[in-house]
Amino acid sequence: MPVISIRIPQMGEGLQEALLVEFLKQPGDTIKRDDPIYVMETDKATTDVESPYDGNLVEWTVAAGTVMEIGAEIGKMEVAEGVKEMPTGHGSPETSTGSPATGTTTAAQTKPVRSSNVMIPPKTRKYLKDLNLLDVVDQIPATGSKLMPEDVDAFIASRGVESGVASDQYFVEPLPKSQVILNYRLGRGAKACVPVTVMTDVDWTNIVATREQVRSSGGPTGFAMACWAVVQALKDHAKFRSVMNADGNSLNVFHRVNLGIAVALPGDEMVTAVVRNADEMSAQEFFSAYHEQVNSARQTGDQVDESTTVTVSNIGKAGMRIGIPAIVAPAVATLAIGEAFQYPVPDGDSFKFKTMVTATLSFDHRIANGVGAANFMNDVKSKIEAFAL
Repeated sequence: MPVISIRIPQMGEGLQEALLVEFLKQPGDTIKRDDPIYVMETDKATTDVESPYDGNLVEWTVAAGTVMEIGAEIGKMEVAEGVKEMPTGHGSPETSTGSPATGTTTAAQTKPVRSSNVMIPPKTRKYLKDLNLLDVVDQIPATGSKLMPEDVDAFIASRGVESGVASDQYFVEPLPKSQVILNYRLGRGAKACVPVTVMTDVDWTNIVATREQVRSSGGPTGFAMACWAVVQALKDHAKFRSVMNADGNSLNVFHRVNLGIAVALPGDEMVTAVVRNADEMSAQEFFSAYHEQVNSARQTGDQVDESTTVTVSNIGKAGMRIGIPAIVAPAVATLAIGEAFQYPVPDGDSFKFKTMVTATLSFDHRIANGVGAANFMNDVKSKIEAFAL
């Protein structure tokens, strides 16, 4: 039986690349046409991609968490005799008795991307990305009509590059997968959303007092308590449980709160943990799930999907009082909680001090307006200030 390629399909005009989020089928699985086989994230949305063929999955040729060009091969499938590989756009599989199909990669699948005067096929572009050499592509001579990986290797060798050193002035350090995924989502957000920021100071007194009560028993941190308050506020603010549809004319409003929590890793890496259905939990259930999901994210990586509409970041842990957070697609907003500080309050002829934090919200103005964001922040503020176990 023939073995043909599974390729990233063109599922929207103008799309050039996609992030492989996860695989839904494993090598050896028998697959029916239109069975969902993997999850793909693009500028438009996160989508379950269906198989264009009946057959048996032979292998995945790339890893989950990889950003790939449209048309690039990601796997191989064993199919019936006569079934030919279809174009990137995905249509009906063609057989030897149908429309002409050669079983080889079509022009649509291998159409190279032009960078200045260099023609770069998808596999070369990925190689350049892995080596962090896209910025110098115009300096790399091609031996033929297309720039090939061996041309890149020859260029590196001519520069005396060894062990990733790209010149006598710098060295190439490949980005970790977590940063590649984050960069893709940051770029996705930057292309579409209109970021706006609001901030407010929050009385942290009750959080401090509660934390002291539970510290010895290993109870929740102050930041976890603040995250619980955010969950309660999200129940009443549907705009912040929403994502924009690709047409720009409607929102998908999620019934449940799937809260994102930014998790710092060694080496300045970051992933996002997600507590799913947090609005249906008691406080103790939430804190238990919070601890479990954060630890899981540290071990296995990012947990985000399209329903993770708000992410909370603990910049106070890094000693920062105020920071303007980025919106990481698919989220509609990111909330940064700063380091606690002592705020002077007039008390007769002198002052007393109370513990405060600054909360900063970046949000997508296409989905929420200033008043809506302010109302959400005021709700978060009131629930933090009234927090008690």
